[in-house]
Amino acid sequence: MKNTIKRTTLLLFYLALMCLIYACNTTRKAAFYSFPKPVDTTDKEILYQKKKTYSFADMGVYVSNEFDGARLNGCRVLNDSTIEATISPENAPINESAYYALQIWSDKPRDLTVLLNYTLHQHRYVPKISTNRNDWTLLDSTQVEVLNEGRQCAVRLTVSPKKTYLAAQELMTSGDVKAWCTALAKAPDVAFSSIGKSKLNRDLYLLDIGEGDKKGKDIVVILSRQHPPEVTGFLAMQAFVEELMTDTPLSRAFRKKYRILVFPLLNPDGVDLGHWRHSAGGIDMNRDWAFYHQPETKAVADFIVQTEKLDKNDVILGLDFHSTWYDVYYTMIDSLQSDIPGFKNYWIDGIGQVIGDYTPNDKPSGLGRPVSKGWFYTQFNAEGITYEIGDETPREFINIKGQVSAREMMQLLIYR
Repeated sequence: MKNTIKRTTLLLFYLALMCLIYACNTTRKAAFYSFPKPVDTTDKEILYQKKKTYSFADMGVYVSNEFDGARLNGCRVLNDSTIEATISPENAPINESAYYALQIWSDKPRDLTVLLNYTLHQHRYVPKISTNRNDWTLLDSTQVEVLNEGRQCAVRLTVSPKKTYLAAQELMTSGDVKAWCTALAKAPDVAFSSIGKSKLNRDLYLLDIGEGDKKGKDIVVILSRQHPPEVTGFLAMQAFVEELMTDTPLSRAFRKKYRILVFPLLNPDGVDLGHWRHSAGGIDMNRDWAFYHQPETKAVADFIVQTEKLDKNDVILGLDFHSTWYDVYYTMIDSLQSDIPGFKNYWIDGIGQVIGDYTPNDKPSGLGRPVSKGWFYTQFNAEGITYEIGDETPREFINIKGQVSAREMMQLLIYR
């Protein structure tokens, strides 16, 4: 009889333990959600570039893709003044984001034409050059000629022994992002860490911002670089976050009241590999916010949910920074009321009023594809907004807009 009672007690104990483990696993991981327009985000094969320096000895010209963020799939001489650079995406189908980045130099100064030859889609990004990766110059229209209905672009350069980067957008690799995060983390209100690894074992960075005890505070989440070439969105995110960190009464009050989780580089593999759009898993990460097939999306989603549960926080707002052809805010339709109703209308109107001579472009929509904007709403009943910046929006305006957007957000949330 005693043995029977003992076995029963042990059985009940193990059952209770299993229930507890199951409950922890289910409540501290991001929930699945079947969006109305599902997207298959299981792995797709990608094309890796062959990393090499192309040496054209007869011309005394050299072209390389041996650096992070490069995109060059082949190179050949067409004539004594023209080099053809083949640009291909990592896989297809894919968004029309024909990204390129290469390094070029010569034995002696000379004029040269680089013919960008796209194997898919058309020319999109205005060429930019730099010799130090910090200072970038937008090429004049007289140096750029789009040919063959956009399938080619002739870029006229003066090259020299000093190596020059020719790229679709400024290079902002995982190393650059780490350096920026490290600098911000010198402030006492910032903790910098990695919350997981990408498919190719790169760090997924987190800036955890807030003053004092972070438990019980409402959370604002900031995402960036799901899509590698979308550098202008990253620049806007930088300006936005740096405004949150200023030593002003508004910023200090905000950091005291709220907790900010910043994920500045969700797709480090795609960024360093020079991808047009996709992750190392060959998929658009901003379609993976339903079942989290990719390790990056799963790690970030689970971390946000776990943080909310463990520290008794409420996620109230998610901002996802991107780039497209023009500035636009993709927001939720008014019938989908979040826990901060009316926020996005007041916020966008306020940005327009402060900047002046600027009318914000708001494009609301309901739940459709499994993107981050909808995920914030379905997971937390939080406001979800995709903050898009134009490919060629002036960098000074990007900075101003990021600062104003941050200040308007802080004022609304402090006094809500």
